[in-house]
Amino acid sequence: MRVIAGSARGMRLAAPRGTDTRPTADRVREALFSILQAKSDIEGSRILDICAGTGALGLEALSRGAGLCCFVENERNALIALIKNIATIGCKESVKVMEMDAVRALKLLSNQDKLFDIIFFDPPYQSNLYSLVTEAISDFHLLAENGILVAESSVRYPLAEKIGNLIKSDRRIYGDTALEFYNWEKQ
Repeated sequence: MRVIAGSARGMRLAAPRGTDTRPTADRVREALFSILQAKSDIEGSRILDICAGTGALGLEALSRGAGLCCFVENERNALIALIKNIATIGCKESVKVMEMDAVRALKLLSNQDKLFDIIFFDPPYQSNLYSLVTEAISDFHLLAENGILVAESSVRYPLAEKIGNLIKSDRRIYGDTALEFYNWEKQ
């Protein structure tokens, strides 16, 4: 696994052994960032990477010019890899790591009035986090007005068309992986 483009292009990223952490494949990340660059400006954007694992999505965004990234992860081995990857990329000043449960982290960020231009959410495919976290993102208003939520899921389990005030705007499939894009519903 490596950073695909930008200032850290080609740098190798560490991943924990075992199957607890499933990093987004290079080809899916490459497709995701092509889509994002067509939909929004990554340069200077504020990124939230929930269930960050190795941090590959947030680090890719930083490499491509994002201004800051907040990583949320609570699995020990994934955190070790994430911290190692942040050091490898050399972007400590542009990151915040929240070592805690995703919903608790979202509540804390909401209490600090944080808004994010791009939110990545990539939990274990069989987890019960999808509805809890996506509803919290909507309820806590963590997505900026023109922001994008990207949820990665199994192609076999499509996510809801509407989550609170967030509406699905796109769905792309890459093998067993689905990328589901959400924006604020237009009033």
